[in-house]
Amino acid sequence: MLCARFVRSCARIVLSALEPNANSPMRLLTRFLFVGVVSAALMSSASHVAAQKPATTTVTRLYAGADGQSYAQDIDVGWRPAKLRAELSESESVKVTGAQFLRWPRGFVWEGHPASKRQYVVIVSGRGEVDVAGGKKVLLAPGRVLLAEDVTGQGHVTRVGPDEDLVMLLVPLAQEQRP
Repeated sequence: MLCARFVRSCARIVLSALEPNANSPMRLLTRFLFVGVVSAALMSSASHVAAQKPATTTVTRLYAGADGQSYAQDIDVGWRPAKLRAELSESESVKVTGAQFLRWPRGFVWEGHPASKRQYVVIVSGRGEVDVAGGKKVLLAPGRVLLAEDVTGQGHVTRVGPDEDLVMLLVPLAQEQRP
C-alpha cells in the first residue's frame, strides 16, 4: 500500500511538471531529476531483493532422548539445484509408504503418547501445540512440518486449539535399509 501511494505521488509530480503553465524550467528540471533519482533507487532496491537468499524451510523433529522423554529440534531443509528445472531448488528425496489425512476435534488433548511410526506430519488447517520435555511447546499452525521420530519412551502431549479442528497430513517414512 505504501508503494502504491509513493507511485501515485511520483505520477502527480511528473504530470504537474508536464502542465503547460508548470512553473519555471528550473522546477521542471528539478522534478525530472527527482523522478530519475527515485527510479534509480527503486531499481537498486529491486536488485538487492533479488540477490537475497531464499527463506529457510524448517522441519521440527520430535525424538526420544536417552531418558525416554520426547524432545523437539528444528532442522533446516537442505536445498540443491532441481533436476526438473534450473530455476527451482529441491531437497533430498525421502522414501515414504503412503499419505493420509487425520482430523483431530477442537479442544482434544492426547496426554503422553509416542508417535505411532516415523512420519512427516504437515499441518493443513487448525491450530494446536505439542508439549515435550522441559516444558517446551511446539506450536502447530498451517504449513508447520514435523518429523515425528519419538516412537519410544513417554511421548509427547498433543493439544488442539478450542476454535477449530486440527487437520494433518501424515506421510509415513519407509523403513531404512541398512547394509
